[in-house]
Amino acid sequence: MNDSEPPVGQPDLPASIQRLVLTGFMGSGKTTIGRLLGTRLGWRFVDLDEEIERQVGRTIAEIFAQSGEPAFRHLETEALRSSLRDSRVVIALGGGAVETQANLDLLAKSDGTLAILLTAAFDTLYERCLRQTLNPKSAVRPLLGDPISAAERLARRNALYQSVAGLIVNTSGQTPRETTETILQSLKTPLPPKLSS
Repeated sequence: MNDSEPPVGQPDLPASIQRLVLTGFMGSGKTTIGRLLGTRLGWRFVDLDEEIERQVGRTIAEIFAQSGEPAFRHLETEALRSSLRDSRVVIALGGGAVETQANLDLLAKSDGTLAILLTAAFDTLYERCLRQTLNPKSAVRPLLGDPISAAERLARRNALYQSVAGLIVNTSGQTPRETTETILQSLKTPLPPKLSS
């Protein structure tokens, strides 16, 4: 079986889990693993940045340049609010979504939602992002030109990522499919405290 072929059969999740939300820094694999999780579970997948671009007809870079970050963050919060109304959905957040308090509040109040933090060492994340730039369809990442600022931003966000996470998965040394299976196996164990209300 190659890495693009999902195992046969859909895994059973505890009934209390209705949504999986992937968070983490750029290069952590949120979109790739989110798509794989959606396929394995038979759930809809939503990449929040792609959803915003679809709704407004502009790229994230264009929104930032033309309307500013506050306008983008408002669109992001509304897209998250809408996505969290659905069940059987996997949502990949943008790397900076956790810096908006409204987004943290939405996640905290969303019953049946499990946030999963995908992590790796900064050097690993940065190298993945550099490899992604070889794909002409990949997102523009201005931070790649300044690795020191990128590392500082990751350090600033780490506590926020961890504050929302009910499950933390280190993706270092794993293929996306291996990480997907790690997540699914973890969900078969007793539920994280944030879901066991």
